[in-house]
Amino acid sequence: MELRIAGTVNDSIVDGPGIRFTVFTQGCPHNCEGCHNPQTHDFSGGDIVDTAELLEKVKGNPLLDGVTFSGGEPFCQADALAELGSEVKKLGMNVITYTGYTFEQLYADRDKNGWGKLLVVTDYLIDGPFILAQKDWEIKFRGSSNQRYIDCQASLKEGRAVECEPQE
Repeated sequence: MELRIAGTVNDSIVDGPGIRFTVFTQGCPHNCEGCHNPQTHDFSGGDIVDTAELLEKVKGNPLLDGVTFSGGEPFCQADALAELGSEVKKLGMNVITYTGYTFEQLYADRDKNGWGKLLVVTDYLIDGPFILAQKDWEIKFRGSSNQRYIDCQASLKEGRAVECEPQE
């Protein structure tokens, strides 16, 4: 399946716990002031890659703990990322997804746009838009204090956001 991406990072230690392969999706509707990745906003930018190609890169790195989907806005390409995430899970790795939407928004519309499929393969969700006035250097793996680190599987079971602390 094809995916439009801004790029990847093979050995990230800032996009979730452990060593991660990070996929930066291309295209974002949120346009948050002070965004760390404003070059990812244009939906026609970036490069088209096949998810199988990305999976081979993941398989080629035995040090990885998991894969992170960042952006851009991953939920704008939920079907392709859900397919990739499913294959990553078969490798015994975890999946973290960053989003400018809230869990509540995604959960309410989980039957549309493949959002539910991506939620199902996501272990941890970092949700909410980046808010420059709430920027906080002290919180792990988030840019502003409104953003939550959510146990996505527990949240799906309970039908509400279940926050947790990032694992080391």
